[in-house]
Amino acid sequence: MMEGIIWLAFTILTVIPLLKLLPHFGINKYWALACIVPFGVLALIWWMSLKLQELERR
Repeated sequence: MMEGIIWLAFTILTVIPLLKLLPHFGINKYWALACIVPFGVLALIWWMSLKLQELERR
């Protein structure tokens, strides 16, 4: 029970900033819900880094 509450708290604390950051990278903000999946955060960080490289080339 306690592990679920801790997981939920970390998920919420991760989703909120990503909702604001993802549109700056040209990614739909609702992809922040991928944080619910354990490796979703890592996938989003990887995707954001690829988009950042793409934006820096311009």
